[in-house]
Amino acid sequence: MTKGTNRNPLPHGVYVPTVAFFKPDEEVDLATVEKHAVYLARSGVTGLVTQGSNGEAVHLDREERKAITAATRRAVDAAGYTSLPVIAGTGAASTRETIQLCQDSGAAGADAVLVLPPSYYKALVSTEAMHAHFRAVADASPVPVLIYNFPGVQSGLDLSSDDIVTLAEHPNIIGCKLTCGNTGKLARVAAAKPDFLTFGGSADFTLQTLIAGGAGIIGGVANMIPRSCVRVMELYLAGKVQEAQKVQAVVARADWAAIHGGFIAVKTGLQLYHGYGGLPRRPCVVPSDKAATAIKEEFREGMELEKSLETV
Repeated sequence: MTKGTNRNPLPHGVYVPTVAFFKPDEEVDLATVEKHAVYLARSGVTGLVTQGSNGEAVHLDREERKAITAATRRAVDAAGYTSLPVIAGTGAASTRETIQLCQDSGAAGADAVLVLPPSYYKALVSTEAMHAHFRAVADASPVPVLIYNFPGVQSGLDLSSDDIVTLAEHPNIIGCKLTCGNTGKLARVAAAKPDFLTFGGSADFTLQTLIAGGAGIIGGVANMIPRSCVRVMELYLAGKVQEAQKVQAVVARADWAAIHGGFIAVKTGLQLYHGYGGLPRRPCVVPSDKAATAIKEEFREGMELEKSLETV
């Protein structure tokens, strides 16, 4: 896919960083990847993200990454959602590998890529070198680039609003995902670059993101409660702020399970409520029966809301 043919800019809305699925022998389960992608598309979300933090990207090799992105694109296209954007995570420790993953993702059908800043040698990488990294990646990527700021998985590396606004000048850097949870940073970026896609990185601050001028969210709990996450945004955009606040509260409580339990909680929830997808890759393991019961209860309120929205 070339820069001239991709669906750009991406539409505002709710994007789901999908989980990766594995068989009992730890091989990638592409059939379930496809099944879940179609389920999410039919739930009304705006787009999907493969190989985000929820997608166990660090547990996947290069060929598996390509296969999952291609399977996701293939599944939603076959189901009739040919305009649904697919974004692929492509962050890596070196500029060279990041570029390779971007090129792989474009070839696999991704419409854009989500790039973490390299952090392993963060003490040796100056601000200027970091900016040069993103510009080199954006120059070489066949699809648009979104910056992914998530200090929790990047050794504390936290890009500032100044960093992001500066990088937004590049024509192929079209947005960012802020999982730092810094709504002040989000407001500064959105105000400085109104055409730049500034996404909140978690569904528990959807309203704050929208009020600050953000484009929407990329939130892991939407794997479990996609309609509920979409509903928050629909109500806000319809001017029904008090109703939106009530739904946001339910989403935020469900999201807490996904935040402190990570992708394992999300996959456990999918297994318990939908009957598929619970297996992580080692060294991560499924939770004990007691822990799984607690996870199910944490998601219960959100799943009740979700079920009520299936008929709306």
